[in-house]
Amino acid sequence: MRVSTVGSGAGSSDTLRDVRGWALKLFTEEGNQDFVFNDIPVFFIRDSIKFPSLNRSHKRHPATNITDNTMFWEGTPKSVRHVNGYSGHTYKLTKADGSFHYIKLHFKADQGNDTLTDAEATKLAGEDPDNHTEDLWNAIATGNYPSWTLYFQVMTPEQAEKYHWNIFDMTKVWPHSDFPLVPVGKLTMNQNPSNYFTDVEQAAFSPSTMVAGIAPSADPMLQARMFAYPDAARYRLGANYQQLPCNRPVSEVYSPYQRDGFMNTTNNYGSDPNYVRSALRPVNFSGSKYSMIRFAVGEHQQWVSGAIAGYTSEVIDEDFEQARMFWDVLARQPGQQDNLALNVAAHLGKALPEVQKETIKMFARVNLELANRVKTALN
Repeated sequence: MRVSTVGSGAGSSDTLRDVRGWALKLFTEEGNQDFVFNDIPVFFIRDSIKFPSLNRSHKRHPATNITDNTMFWEGTPKSVRHVNGYSGHTYKLTKADGSFHYIKLHFKADQGNDTLTDAEATKLAGEDPDNHTEDLWNAIATGNYPSWTLYFQVMTPEQAEKYHWNIFDMTKVWPHSDFPLVPVGKLTMNQNPSNYFTDVEQAAFSPSTMVAGIAPSADPMLQARMFAYPDAARYRLGANYQQLPCNRPVSEVYSPYQRDGFMNTTNNYGSDPNYVRSALRPVNFSGSKYSMIRFAVGEHQQWVSGAIAGYTSEVIDEDFEQARMFWDVLARQPGQQDNLALNVAAHLGKALPEVQKETIKMFARVNLELANRVKTALN
């Protein structure tokens, strides 16, 4: 399991205001199962063509080599132990007969959620930039193991077709009132890495790494990330990154047509032909007790409203409904609406005037009071 900031580089402060990536690799008899989540239940975009630009917008400016204040304004966790993990994406749980259910996954911290104020995060960034890393290490080393409870939200294909929001839109959540959280299991972190570079830095995670019984949906952002993540891993770690101990599956893998390349750490399949079904190297398939079960991917391409297609960039009033609901929820917690407006203004104040103007216009579509509070704070 690896939790890290998203836009910040190696060596940056743990308490920067940034989204936290939340990645988990399960080593099963069927192969590896990766979960690549964030600590927020929604994503910035739903149009996959914007994914490369989104990633670059969080990096340093190519001319000045400093960050632009275009990062997402969300809370700064007090420690990694208080960070939730959300799939954001819609997945499928499938059966051999082709039936399936749509799901979203939530890992909820059993330690509860706790955050830092902007002032506290800034102070720690200067005085103790490795605060989150040290806190997690010490907790595990002293036996105070952090844990998370896994929950599913479950939806049938019939419910998906009738639901008033597109279930593949990653910028929206499934309300718990419609699809309650179902407890599934528990995750406990009980061991620190023996070597940071070997166990953490070389680890690679991808939404495309799945086992039988779980399958991708038509979520366009999921489809994009299934390509982007292994592509980035090959660039970062080399073509044979899956042979590294931290990524290598515990189940037997025989794939002689995938060989060679720099840093190959195996015998490269020796003299075996580079294809299967060869009389020169007969292959007998024998695996776990599940190996002969075929899990369908659960086809669901044709809907009542037509065929599934990728998103366009059109933004309509419906896209602001959940943001309005969130603003109303903040009103129940004294001071939280002011905190949001002030945190936004603190970062937005360093952006270009035209960016400030367009951002305030966007907030006005959520709530005029919110827009006015941000505008007042900027002035």
